[in-house]
Amino acid sequence: MIVFLFNVYLAILFCLVKFRIVPFNLFWKISPAIVFLLLLVGLFIPMNWGAPQGKALVVRNSVAIVPDVAGEVTEVPVASNSPLKAGDVLFRIDPVPYQAKVDALQELRLAQMTKLQSRDAATEFDVQQRQADVDNLRAQISNAEWELGKTTVRAPADGYVTNLALRKGARVTTLPLSPAMAFIDTSETIIGVEINQIDARYIEPGQMVEATFKFAPGETYTGEVEGVLQAIASGQARVSGTAVTPEAVSAAPFIVRVKLDDQAFAARLPAGATGDAAIFTDRVKVAHVIRRVLLRQIAITNYVNPF
Repeated sequence: MIVFLFNVYLAILFCLVKFRIVPFNLFWKISPAIVFLLLLVGLFIPMNWGAPQGKALVVRNSVAIVPDVAGEVTEVPVASNSPLKAGDVLFRIDPVPYQAKVDALQELRLAQMTKLQSRDAATEFDVQQRQADVDNLRAQISNAEWELGKTTVRAPADGYVTNLALRKGARVTTLPLSPAMAFIDTSETIIGVEINQIDARYIEPGQMVEATFKFAPGETYTGEVEGVLQAIASGQARVSGTAVTPEAVSAAPFIVRVKLDDQAFAARLPAGATGDAAIFTDRVKVAHVIRRVLLRQIAITNYVNPF
């Protein structure tokens, strides 16, 4: 935009000099440099404070699916990247060993109950001991039935499975470092915008946002600021047993979380979709129009610019 406005001024100056409306003296010769500085200092630098712009990224929560019981997989009814609802079956584990455990505990409990009912032929201590055994078996049966139910692994939320490699016959474990599959939660769309630290001072929740994405070239979408993340990795103190290791200090951008008004479009955005977003604060409002024009220029160039 600054180049466009500067070129407009040069065109006007050329016409004024061409038609001898103004003399081509020293002042008018250096006037382009003066205009350029005025545009830069008087408009475009303050515009970054009043309407900061930054790169936007769409993020979704990824859930590592680790079963609560181990065993051989007997069925994988899902397909990679196919929409799923919360509670849909992801895969099933062979239930036979767990069903056998439940049946064995049920039989043992029945035998203990039979002994408990014949209390006339036993001392009071024996009766109390058998009652304790029955109560313990009841707890074991509840746990065994819970394990049996966990042989069917279900989707924790609306979403889809990505990079699916699990197949029937594979053996899964309960180790958290060996998840069976990765589940992408689509119940919430997270959009973060990187804003330089020097431009983030006036950003507050509720302020208007406009965004454009490579995924949808030529279009701009409105939204609002949900909040500014109050910590980034460079400012995080980590617990360790060693002294502080000095690192190069850099002004990494802050992350502003935004929410689009068009939630249907937000839900269709793939995780990893990128774009640009502008935040309109209560400062330097005269520059808001220019920022909107700049953002729409980016939206149009998204048809041909892959970067």
